[in-house]
Amino acid sequence: MSTATSTAAGRTGTKPATMAQALQRALRDSLAEDPAVHVMGEDVGTLGGVFRITDGLAKEFGEDRVTDTPLAEAGILGTAVGMAMYGLRPVVEMQFDAFAYPAFEQLISHVAKMRNRTKGAMPLPLTIRVPYGGGIGGVEHHCDSSEAYYIATPGLHVVTPATVEDAYGLLRASIASDDPVIFLEPKRLYWSKGSWNPEAPTAVEPIGKAVVRRTGRSATLITYGPSVPVCMEAAEAAQAEGWDLEVVDLRSLVPFDDETVCASVRRTGRAVVVHESGGFGGPGGEIAARVTERCFHHLEAPVLRVAGFDIPYPPPMLERHHLPGVDRILDAVARLQWESEGGLEGGSV
Repeated sequence: MSTATSTAAGRTGTKPATMAQALQRALRDSLAEDPAVHVMGEDVGTLGGVFRITDGLAKEFGEDRVTDTPLAEAGILGTAVGMAMYGLRPVVEMQFDAFAYPAFEQLISHVAKMRNRTKGAMPLPLTIRVPYGGGIGGVEHHCDSSEAYYIATPGLHVVTPATVEDAYGLLRASIASDDPVIFLEPKRLYWSKGSWNPEAPTAVEPIGKAVVRRTGRSATLITYGPSVPVCMEAAEAAQAEGWDLEVVDLRSLVPFDDETVCASVRRTGRAVVVHESGGFGGPGGEIAARVTERCFHHLEAPVLRVAGFDIPYPPPMLERHHLPGVDRILDAVARLQWESEGGLEGGSV
């Protein structure tokens, strides 16, 4: 069963929906229920966004609430900060992951610090939607995995869905949050499908809760966003080698769900962290450290990482080598087995 449908298993009477449709419905429902919600970004109005996530929203809610902006990310985010300070709930779309970098000064200096700067008197209910990751044949500046920058910035929540159902529920929760949320949308999963009913959407756990997508006994694959379907595929392939892999979908990088992750690792005794971001300085290093600190006496081998290579995003013809795939994940699992029997030291794959 694919990741896109795994959380909807057993539900009947629903037609397949895409992650893009779920995100669009989340925005529409938020706009309809709360007049303080405003959507803004480059081409989000008339065009409906590069990936058509906001298609039709400007016609339904008007250009004053779904607003096309100039090509000026720092200006977009700075405007959103002012809107949030005055009681609105702006939802900003950054057209592509690397296009968000010009807005970093606003993000670091103001978005992440406003609540602390005002001793809690001024929350900043601001959601920043960032399409991210590879797998679409894109080029540099269009396929970055920039989550390491965001998780290293205190004051931000960082969320990323991997299923259609979570795309809806997590975006609704993010928009309703009084804290700023970086909402990372895996571009390659926009067209993934799940048996999710847009007429009766179900809520998900609050921000900060991971979920076990597949139970197992041999090792835990810790992952999130675009790497979740790859890990699910690897877990299925691993059965031929006699390995029974558990897959944990973090869903939220900040806050981090130590309880769910560590409970899984303590059961299996082995762990591999999988993500598209580069290995050096990437999220996997922090996750591996947290797991090691909390589960040291349960580990039968060092925590390994399977990550993107430490290079700028490569040309489309090379991305299949750059992105973590089933073979690299299974190689890491094989190393876990070897190392638990006294083999090599841990590291990245």
